[in-house]
Amino acid sequence: MTQKTILATAAVVALVAFQSPAWSKSDKDFIEDAIKGDNSEVTLGDLAAQKGSSAKIRSFGQILAKDHAKAKIDAVKVAKSLGVAPPESMQEEAQRELTKLKTLSGDAFDKEFASYMVDDHKKDIAEFKEKANAGKSETSVLAKKTLPALEKHLKMAESLSTIS
Repeated sequence: MTQKTILATAAVVALVAFQSPAWSKSDKDFIEDAIKGDNSEVTLGDLAAQKGSSAKIRSFGQILAKDHAKAKIDAVKVAKSLGVAPPESMQEEAQRELTKLKTLSGDAFDKEFASYMVDDHKKDIAEFKEKANAGKSETSVLAKKTLPALEKHLKMAESLSTIS
């Protein structure tokens, strides 16, 4: 076999392997990430509730913080049943966004916050749908239960991101 053939074969094997459900997040990884996501949304929501220049952004921030604080309670119960210590940290991407948002004000803050929430919730929904469809584990049940709130947040963020 030539090196080119070996590399091509390896690429095909990797592609097939990473599309396999066996490579989806473990329940422990999923629940840790979900809790970090809740921590992130509560923190960013609180910031928007305080710093947003429009009433709609401030209200959305309050809703995010409230809904994700509630979601975290459910996620922590699942984490404890899996023997996972609930993380207190935020997602790294959200931490970077928090730093960025702290430097903005007015319209710039509102636009950046809404835009980030659209992107973030699209990613979250994709991950939660994957986990929801992965079976009947506690994390799958939690993902199914959480999806409607995430979808509501996405619609709200999308409506806010179109306001100029």
